[in-house]
Amino acid sequence: MSDFSIGNLPFGVFEDGRGPRAGVAFQDKVVDLAEAAALGHFRDLHLTDLAVFSRPSLNGFIELGRPYWRAVRKRVAEIAHEERLLIDRRSVTMLPPVEIGDYVDFYSSEQHAANLGSMFRDPKNALLPNWKHLPVGYNGRASSIILSGQDVRRPKGQINRGGGSPEFSPSQQLDFELEVGFLVGKNTAIGSSVSAGEAEDCIFGLVLVNDWSARDIQRWEYVPLGPFLGKSFATSISPWVVTLDALEPFRVAGPVQDPPVLPYLRTQGDRNFDIWLEVWLQPERETEPIRISRTNFRGIYWNMSQQLAHLTSNGTNLRVGDLCGSGTVSGMTPDSFGSMVEICWNGTRPLTFPGGAVRRFLEDGDRVTMRGWAERDGTRVGFGELTAKILPS
Repeated sequence: MSDFSIGNLPFGVFEDGRGPRAGVAFQDKVVDLAEAAALGHFRDLHLTDLAVFSRPSLNGFIELGRPYWRAVRKRVAEIAHEERLLIDRRSVTMLPPVEIGDYVDFYSSEQHAANLGSMFRDPKNALLPNWKHLPVGYNGRASSIILSGQDVRRPKGQINRGGGSPEFSPSQQLDFELEVGFLVGKNTAIGSSVSAGEAEDCIFGLVLVNDWSARDIQRWEYVPLGPFLGKSFATSISPWVVTLDALEPFRVAGPVQDPPVLPYLRTQGDRNFDIWLEVWLQPERETEPIRISRTNFRGIYWNMSQQLAHLTSNGTNLRVGDLCGSGTVSGMTPDSFGSMVEICWNGTRPLTFPGGAVRRFLEDGDRVTMRGWAERDGTRVGFGELTAKILPS
C-alpha cells in the first residue's frame, strides 16, 4: 500500500531538469502544481499569486494561509489522475520543501527523558523538576538541516573520556534520534504569542526528523548551556510535508498530564496523532537492513500545540518555514526506543546483526532509514523514507 494515497497528498518541491517547483505526491507519481496552475486548474480558487508553485520552496504558498492549503489539496484530489500533470516520482530529485529560518528541538517523550535520566543521573529521579511543567527545548542550527538522502559526515569535537583533559577527535558515540517535526505555517510579530488553542492554525504540516547526536561530544559540552556542537553538525528531514488535514482521521488523546499544566498550556480535544514510526539500520557489510525500533507518536507527552504555545509565550515571533522537532520518540520497551544510546543502553547491550556486525553506536558506512505512517480502515497516510549514510570524519 502506498504511503501517498489519495487521502494523503503531501506537498514538496522537486526538480526534473525544468527548474524547481512545487508538487504533490500521489502513489508513485508527482502532481506538478506549476503545470496545474498553468492549465488553469486553480483559477477559480482566487489565488493571489500562481507563481508560488514555480519557486524553489513552499514558503510563498504557505504564506497564503490555511484556506488556500485546503483548497489546493482538495483540487489536487480532483485532478490527481490527469496524465498531463503526472511525473514518475523515481525520475525527480527532491529538494528541501521550505526555507527554514529557525529550528527548535523539544524533549517531549517522557520515556526517552526517563531513560536518559536513569542512565546518566539517578533512576529514582530520572526526570528533572521542570520536565512535567513545560515543554523543554533548545534552539538548534537551521543551516545544517539537510534532506533525506544526503549523507552525514562523522563530526569531530572535544571528548573527555574520564578523569583528565579532553581530546579533540572524531565522535565515537554517533547516534540517531527518531523524531517527528512540524513546519510553521504563519508569520507572527515579535511581542505576540500563540495560544495553545489556536496553535494548529500555525502548523502547515509534519515531516520525519533525524536529529543526529554525537553523545560523547554532547556529554562534555552541554553543562551549563545545553546542546551545541554535539547536535549542530546535521539534522535530516524527509522531503514530503504531510498536512494536518491528512492526519485528521488519526487524532487520539495524549497521555494524562499530571500535575495539571498551567493555563496557557491547556488544550481541548485530541491533539496527538496515531503515527507509527520505525528505524532500520544497515551496517556497510550487511546485505539487508534490520528493524531496530518500532514505536508510535501517539504517546508523546507534550503535544505540538503545547510546544508552539510555550515557544511563543515569551513573545518570540514565528516565521513561515520554521521547524520544530518533537525530540526523540521512545516507547516503553527496548525495541521501541528511538535512539542507539537507549537501544544499546549506552553501549552495554550491543546489537548483533545476521552477518556478524556488532553495534553499540553508529559506525562509518552504516545507513539509517526511518519510516512513518498512519493507517486505518484501508487508508494509509505516510511520510516516505528518511535515510542517510554515515561517512568517515
